[in-house]
Amino acid sequence: MFLRFANPEYLFLIVPWAGLGWWFYHSRGPKTGTIRFSSLATIHELPIQPTRSPRVILFGLRMVALLLLILGFARPQSGIRGEEVLTEGIDIVLATDISSSMLAEDIRPNRIEATKAVAKEFIQGRKNDRIGLVVFAGEAYTQCPLTLDYSILLSFLDEIQVGMIEDGTAIGMGIATAVKRLKSSEAKSKVIILLSDGQNNRGEIDPITAAQTAQAFDIKIYTIGAGTRGTALYPVEDPFFGKRYVPMKVDVDEELMQRIAQMTGGRYYRATDRKSLESIYREIDRLEKTEIKVKEYTRYTEWFPYFVFGALVLVLTEVVLAHTRFRTIP
Repeated sequence: MFLRFANPEYLFLIVPWAGLGWWFYHSRGPKTGTIRFSSLATIHELPIQPTRSPRVILFGLRMVALLLLILGFARPQSGIRGEEVLTEGIDIVLATDISSSMLAEDIRPNRIEATKAVAKEFIQGRKNDRIGLVVFAGEAYTQCPLTLDYSILLSFLDEIQVGMIEDGTAIGMGIATAVKRLKSSEAKSKVIILLSDGQNNRGEIDPITAAQTAQAFDIKIYTIGAGTRGTALYPVEDPFFGKRYVPMKVDVDEELMQRIAQMTGGRYYRATDRKSLESIYREIDRLEKTEIKVKEYTRYTEWFPYFVFGALVLVLTEVVLAHTRFRTIP
């Protein structure tokens, strides 16, 4: 909080006001008079009661009232400064492949768990953005609609497991389901982060057709191909020997993923390990920044009425005293 005068030029009136007080002080002289008595004995016996001159008290009230008026005309104000933060958030849908191949352990601890952990960090780093979650394998569905409640979103993210949906890789259905969530959005920017580790082999909608739909709704798609190059170890359960690992060819359809990203104005990335996956999400986070505008404002409270009211009270007090206690007989 701070104080200021909106019309400080009126404060110059304090100079003549002070001059008036100086003049009154020096113009007061001892007032003497004569009265004739036959004897002064009675007057000497009267008690002496020192009192202030009524003229001084009334003038003092008038001067204080005048000072309050001067200060009131100068418009004293108390102000509070603040900031209003205006944000224009982004709507983001994470479309994640949860087919059985996501259990491969070339990205530690495996592809699906590494994706969940990195996606969690990405979500926690965003502010004022609505984020949703779509999962797909042989088909696709919305795991969590667009929301600002990141705690709910993270709980849905933790629940994702391989085997929730019939196996397969329906990339086109994953894109189409994400587009359905974003098409009616009024956000400044609409983004899909699509992660898959295989070829499209299921679903009723072709990935290119789904990407064209996204393009029509001005939705940008960042595509991520997950998996090392060559072969990766994949865990299988053997009824006789228990869990064992078999080499599996990594079959990311990079050509398709690149085309989807190019069509929609996004980018394609290849994540071959945990470090590169984290780096990809950090780069997307930098590319898709929420616009923040800070509007500064100041709220003022006017004190003018209080000063004027105080001056009127003093003037009325002076008038009342002048006609009662300090009344003079002509």
